Amino acid sequence: MFGLRGSLGIVSDIALCLRQNLSLRGVRVKNINIGGGLGGEIPDNKRLEYALQNIHGIGRNKAHHIVSELGVENKYVRDLSKRELFSLRELLSKYLIGSDLKKCVDKDIARLVSVQCYRGIRHVDSLPCRGQRTHTNAHTRKSRPTVSGSRYAAR
Repeated sequence: MFGLRGSLGIVSDIALCLRQNLSLRGVRVKNINIGGGLGGEIPDNKRLEYALQNIHGIGRNKAHHIVSELGVENKYVRDLSKRELFSLRELLSKYLIGSDLKKCVDKDIARLVSVQCYRGIRHVDSLPCRGQRTHTNAHTRKSRPTVSGSRYAAR
C-alpha cells in the first residue's frame, strides 16, 4: 500500500493524504503537490493557468507562458494526467520560484543592508526605497512593526 520505505515514509504519506483531503467546516480543500521543493501545492479545483499563480514568483504572464510552452489546453488541474504533471514539474524546475526566490530576495536585501547603501538603509528603516514620497503616503510601509528595531538603536 505505502511501499517498503520504513515508518518515516508511511508517516509522511499519511500526513500528505490528510493534508490533501483536509475539510474545513464542510468545505473540502484538495491540492496537487508540485513536489521537488518547487513552491508547494496548487489547488486542483482551478484551471491550470490560474492555479499556477498560487506559487510565489509566478504571475499572470509567466503562468500563461508556462501553459503555452507545456502544450496542454487550459484545463482543470485535477484533469491533468501523470505525464502532464511530470512535464509541468520539469518545466517549473527551470524557473526561480517559491522558497528559492524568497531566499534570493532576502540575500539581495541583506547585501544592500551590509554595504549600507541608500536602499539598504531605507529597508532597515521600513521606508519606501524606490523614490516614493512619504509625507502624505506610504502609511502601510511605515506602519509595519520592525523586527530588529531602528538602525539608530545601536548608537
